[in-house]
Amino acid sequence: MIRRLRVPAARFRPQLIPLLFFFVVAGSAFAQSSGESKEKEPAPRFNATTTTGEKFNNASLKGKVVLLEFWTTWCTYCEYERPFVERLNEDFGNKGLVILAVNVGEGKKTVKKYMEEHPRKTRIVLTENTNLAAMYAAKSYPIYVVLDREGNVAGKQDGAAGESALRNLVASAGLEGVNEDADNSK
Repeated sequence: MIRRLRVPAARFRPQLIPLLFFFVVAGSAFAQSSGESKEKEPAPRFNATTTTGEKFNNASLKGKVVLLEFWTTWCTYCEYERPFVERLNEDFGNKGLVILAVNVGEGKKTVKKYMEEHPRKTRIVLTENTNLAAMYAAKSYPIYVVLDREGNVAGKQDGAAGESALRNLVASAGLEGVNEDADNSK
């Protein structure tokens, strides 16, 4: 005779939840590591002109890793991350990285005044000189989008997360040595 063990449902469910969570996490990790690759999304077609007159578009940036930084002058998080973006530009600007810092929704005079107080070597693009802010629905700042050498969106980061997160984002587009330089500079 087989005896059934009856466990009240209320006692059983709390024990089952961690087990189910484990299988969901383990299953998703297995799916990611089992060779399934998500197809990369091509970057929308865009044009951008910097405050110094340089012109960029998808075709002119082919073969480069591109970091788009959406920022404003009043954003304290953008100001906090400015040195990280500048350091990436300095370290990798001649190694295949192009950074376009797209100021969103502010006028030329406001940005010019800000730049006098907070100089940047990174290329600055105003909203009026590009369609990028609308394409990426930039409404909170900073937002970072990285494009790989083939012109595909390789990653996106909403908000400030520090220098290592920014370096990881750029590395996800295939720029080599980004994280090694961070380790060596410590």
